[in-house]
Amino acid sequence: MNFKDTAVILVGYQNDYFAADGILRSVVEEPGRVDQVLSNTLALIKKLAPTEASIIATGIVLTPNYRALANSAGILDKIKEVGAFTEGTSGAQTIDELKQFGDRITYVTGKEGFNSFNNTNLAETLKEAGIKHVWVAGMVTSLCIDSTARAAYENSYEVSILSDCCSARTAFEQNFFCENVFPLYANVMDSSQVQVSLASA
Repeated sequence: MNFKDTAVILVGYQNDYFAADGILRSVVEEPGRVDQVLSNTLALIKKLAPTEASIIATGIVLTPNYRALANSAGILDKIKEVGAFTEGTSGAQTIDELKQFGDRITYVTGKEGFNSFNNTNLAETLKEAGIKHVWVAGMVTSLCIDSTARAAYENSYEVSILSDCCSARTAFEQNFFCENVFPLYANVMDSSQVQVSLASA
């Protein structure tokens, strides 16, 4: 497997989702699944770190007046209601577990909604690195993961969803997207498949 033209996009690895006291942790019906997503993701990053793969993290950070969510609905309304991802708060910060990888992870800022390409330099970052394959992981499967993956597909990337490195709000929703939605435009794979490829490389 050629990792030089592959990028892993880590979406929403922030304290408001992943910390034990994260104010959006309850968005997931079984919060233990969030811990498993993190464990799987960290194991994958450790395996990919010595390779030429690009590892890119992007999180949503919002101004205190939530200007970007002026016409929000659904979960974006929930984000505004509870004060999640507010600029300057610990909840908006990247989780400490990612910081251990230092500059091996490239951080893309500016995200204010579901799609990691909007209002960011993600497209430019991928182009400069000569990326052809994009793997997507993070939170939430039915929202940011789907929006980011579709945008990658529409930008002519070959897209894969790391199913065990992302979580939806419910197990049913996770299975529905992985079995019925993502296969329409992307590959769905388990991070263990990547680790097997690395072991045999």
